[in-house]
Amino acid sequence: MNTHLVPDVLISEVGPRDGLQSVKATMPTANKFKWIDALVAAGLREIEVCSFVPAKHLPQMADAAEVVRHALKHPGVTVMALVPNLRGAKEALRANVHKLTIPVSASAAHSLANVRKTREEMIEEVRAIVRLRDEIAPGVKIEAGIATAFGCTLQGEVPEGDVVWMASQCIAAGADESGLSDTTGMANPAQVRRLFHKVRAAIGDKTGAAHMHNTRGLGLANCLAAYDAGVRTFDSSLGGLGGCPYAPGASGNVVTEDLVFMFAAMGISTGVDIAKLIAAREPLKAGLPGEPIYGMTPEAGLPKGWSQCASSIGLVPGA
Repeated sequence: MNTHLVPDVLISEVGPRDGLQSVKATMPTANKFKWIDALVAAGLREIEVCSFVPAKHLPQMADAAEVVRHALKHPGVTVMALVPNLRGAKEALRANVHKLTIPVSASAAHSLANVRKTREEMIEEVRAIVRLRDEIAPGVKIEAGIATAFGCTLQGEVPEGDVVWMASQCIAAGADESGLSDTTGMANPAQVRRLFHKVRAAIGDKTGAAHMHNTRGLGLANCLAAYDAGVRTFDSSLGGLGGCPYAPGASGNVVTEDLVFMFAAMGISTGVDIAKLIAAREPLKAGLPGEPIYGMTPEAGLPKGWSQCASSIGLVPGA
């Protein structure tokens, strides 16, 4: 019997949204279904499956409602969608998603580039989305992800006080949680640890996920620093697919396979079967032939004796 009914950390897979909207090719809808099915089979229990934005801006997300309908067939999986504004939130709530994530940038320049609104206008947008949620779908959770929390390729340094202020304002506006995103891959472990402590001091247990990029090779180190600071939810993308199209040079989400391996090797349970997770790369490759994907663990393979090691800490179903 699995001794870890509730995993120590939650891995929130963002590849079907963050990954797919960041590549030029559009994955066929049927392939998206197969990929999501494989992610669920690996044990992932929160998946950001799409974003609700106009198809003329992101044709990769034109089938968002169809993808949500398919993902909802999997019981026990939190189906999440990104919504940049009230219109997107209406569409997502109409599609019956379980959770909304709203990108709210700590960088004034990135906010204008990403959502064409000032930071103050985005706080009001969060407030409007919360009101809508309360009216028609009170069970849906809302996360405000603070983008460019660790630096911005457009603006440069982002004052930590601005990040804490944005997170506090979003919670005051009614968001259920607010996490920090290293949108541009500029974070370092000391900074991650320090800033998450500051945010937690301001908003307490409403501090949300760590969304790290591996642009400069520090993705896993930054996730570990966030874990040390008390974070227990981590965004990542299978094969490291994706980045932010409105932050130049911001390629490289943390690779889900490597993140799960790191935690498992440390005895920190994720509830994810690594072998099945690596197998989930195949439908990704089939849906995006020729698209480069990354990951050290899939390249190196699992260490000798890994299955026994994983079973001993409750990471294999039925162990």
